[in-house]
Amino acid sequence: MEKIVSLCKRRGFVYPGSEIYGGLNGTWDLGPLGTSLARNIKHEWWKSTVTQRDDVVGLDSSILHHPKVWEASGHIASFTDPLIECKKCHNRFRFGYDPITIYLDKEKGKYWICPTCHENNSGEPRDFNLMFKTSLGSVEETATELYLRPETAQGIFINFLNVINSTRVTIPFGIAQIGKGFRNEITTGNFLFRVREFEMMELEFFVKPGTDSEWFITWKQERLNWYLNLGVNKSKIKLVDLPKEEIAHYSKGTSEIWYDWPFMGWGELEGIANRGDYDLTQHSKHSGKYLVYDDYTPYVIEPSVGVGRAMLAFLVDAYSEVGDRVILKLHPRLAPHKVAVFSLVANKEELVQKAKSLYLSLKSQFPAVWDDRGNIGKRYYAQDEIGTPWCVTVDYQTLEDDTVTVRDRDTAQQERVSISQLDTYFAQKLK
Repeated sequence: MEKIVSLCKRRGFVYPGSEIYGGLNGTWDLGPLGTSLARNIKHEWWKSTVTQRDDVVGLDSSILHHPKVWEASGHIASFTDPLIECKKCHNRFRFGYDPITIYLDKEKGKYWICPTCHENNSGEPRDFNLMFKTSLGSVEETATELYLRPETAQGIFINFLNVINSTRVTIPFGIAQIGKGFRNEITTGNFLFRVREFEMMELEFFVKPGTDSEWFITWKQERLNWYLNLGVNKSKIKLVDLPKEEIAHYSKGTSEIWYDWPFMGWGELEGIANRGDYDLTQHSKHSGKYLVYDDYTPYVIEPSVGVGRAMLAFLVDAYSEVGDRVILKLHPRLAPHKVAVFSLVANKEELVQKAKSLYLSLKSQFPAVWDDRGNIGKRYYAQDEIGTPWCVTVDYQTLEDDTVTVRDRDTAQQERVSISQLDTYFAQKLK
C-alpha cells in the first residue's frame, strides 16, 4: 500500500486533501490521471448499467433534500456508528471496527485501553450520527437544519413517481445515479477505502414482489462479472452472503462483493441488497403520496459502490513489479491514456514532425499522450507505471515505409503496424 500511495501522488492519480495546509483527514483530491481513471470507471459502470440496457434510466438528484426525507428513510434515528472516546487524548474510535476491546474486571468494572495513548478508560460506546449538518437560510437563528446526503439512493426513491409519470418505464425497471455523498466517519483510513467525501454509483432496480429473489441473484452475478470483465483477478474477488444478524432489519437479503485488500485481507468492495418495499413504503407514509405501481409497492434490488473504493481495487489489482519496473496493468478501457506516441530521437526534426502529426491524429480518436522526456527506454517505463497499454514509436523505418513500432505494456513485445491501420488496430484492441 505504501508503494501504491506513493505512486498515486508521484504520478498524479491522488493527492492528500488540503496538503499545503497540513491536510484534512479523510479527504483526497484526484490529480490529472486520477480524474481520468475515475471518469473511465464511471463510464464503464454507466455503460453496463444504463446505456446497454433497455430497463434502466438515469437520474441526477440534488445533494440537499428536505429534512423529512431523512426522517422517513430512518437516517436521523438510526444512521449511526458506535463511538468511544479516550478521556486522555480524546481520540475517537468506531467500536466494533477499530482495535478496541472492552474488558471486565471485579475492581475496575468495564474498561478499555486506548490504542493511541494506552490510557485505561471506562464507559460504554454511544451512538454517533454520521450525517454532516448544514443550514438553509441567510439568518442563522431562523435557518432550517439540513443534511448533506450520505447516499444517493433516497434521491431516487423520492423521484419514483416523477420517473414513472414522465417516461415509459414498466416493471421491472431501474433508476441509476452517480453522485457525491458525505459521511462524518468517526475514523477514516486505508487511503481511498474509508473517506468522508466520496462519489457513489448506485442502482435501484424495482421489481414485482415474488420476483425479487430471482432479480437479486441476477444482479449479484451482473456486478461480479463487471469487475471480472475489467480485468480483476478472479482469485482476489468473491461474493459473500451476509448473515441476518449483520444486515438491516428491513432487508430480505444482503450480499457483498469482497476484495482481498492488502491492508486487511477480505473485505467489502460493493454491496447488493434486496431492500424489499421498505423505502417506498416509508416515503409513502411520511409524504402522503402513494409510491405504487399498478396498485402494489415494488420491491427494490440495490447494487451500490463508491467510485473511490472501486478505483482503489483496480489500482491494487493492477499494480505489479517486474525487476526494477513498476507496471500498472489496468484494463485498457480504464487506463487514463490508451496510447503514448514517441519520436525515437527527440532532436531529429523529420521524425518529430511525423510523430506529432500521428499523435494529433490518434488523439482525435483515443486518449493519447505525447512523451519526449529522456531516452526511449525511460519513456517506456514511465508509461508502464501509469498504465498506458500501448506505446507507438516513429523511427527511421517509418520515413521509408510508413510503419511504426507498437509496444505492448504487459508483455513488452513489439510489432510493426502500418500507420493507416492504427485506427482499426487500437479500436479492435479496446473491444
